Amino acid sequence: MAIHMSELRKVQRTPTGTFFVCLPRAWAEQYGLKKGSVVAINETANGKLLIDTKYNVEPSPLTANLKPGPYLGREIIGKYLLGFDIIRVESKERISFEVRDAVKRTVSRLVGLEIIEEDYAKIVLQCLLEPSSFPPEKILRRGYAIVSSMHRDVVNSFTDGDVQLAKSVIARDDESNRLYFLLVRILRTIIQNPGLSDKLGVSPIECLDYRLAASLVEAIGDECARVAMKTVELKETKLAEDLKKLFVDFHMLCFEAHENALAAFFVGDITLAENVRNMREKIDRAFSNIEKVARAQSLDVVPQILAVASFLRQIYEHSVDIADLVMPKR
Repeated sequence: MAIHMSELRKVQRTPTGTFFVCLPRAWAEQYGLKKGSVVAINETANGKLLIDTKYNVEPSPLTANLKPGPYLGREIIGKYLLGFDIIRVESKERISFEVRDAVKRTVSRLVGLEIIEEDYAKIVLQCLLEPSSFPPEKILRRGYAIVSSMHRDVVNSFTDGDVQLAKSVIARDDESNRLYFLLVRILRTIIQNPGLSDKLGVSPIECLDYRLAASLVEAIGDECARVAMKTVELKETKLAEDLKKLFVDFHMLCFEAHENALAAFFVGDITLAENVRNMREKIDRAFSNIEKVARAQSLDVVPQILAVASFLRQIYEHSVDIADLVMPKR
């Protein structure tokens, strides 16, 4: 019978001074331990001891079996995020070209996932990542670097009517999503593997904060992509100089907000995080100024202009949410 809850056991001591604690009998029998068995004992950063009965055995890869269907791409992403190492897509009949194409498009969205075997009725995918090589902070920083460049470029493309630059921003959103999926996979793997948590120096509660921060960074990227789509809709329309200046000023405020929010998150700077929240009055004023000037423009472009302003304002709201995650570092 497995041990599902904590058991309290007294620490004992031999006459020679050695401390010891008896292992639960049910647990020992479940894992085949007997007199003379060897287990590995590792100390974590927070002082806990981990007892590993299979320390010298390679863990078996997690395998998932899927069948072709209308939601196959979504199912593959789900298994990837859950940490499955091998994903087998099998059918009793020949797998169609459409299904194969859907699988390949899904694979292209997921870092480290490769097609290692394929025949008329089977496609086998394998994740070739080594989790310990991907510290969460490094992935989040890389994802944020992409999103911040999207923000800079999308405002320039919008104010100058640069459709090609806007399309470049939309393309970069896919890379932002790839890194987000990677980070979620790594975080889930860390939570299920105390040894990896200790090796990377990331506690389970920190994994939760990283997950929330990453989702907000990814959401900022989505807002940038929405601005880019509106820019494409406007078909190279250039803004009037007064409106252009207002948008540039608004952009600088919103950019400063998420830049400071992420900086505060990484170092645990409460003061910097609070500064992000205190920017709201400036943000509201800048947004109101854009609304007033925008309504004086041609009726054809007013909806797009107001939509873009709303997307940028939402970036600020996401920045506040990131700032709310900031806790002092010990």
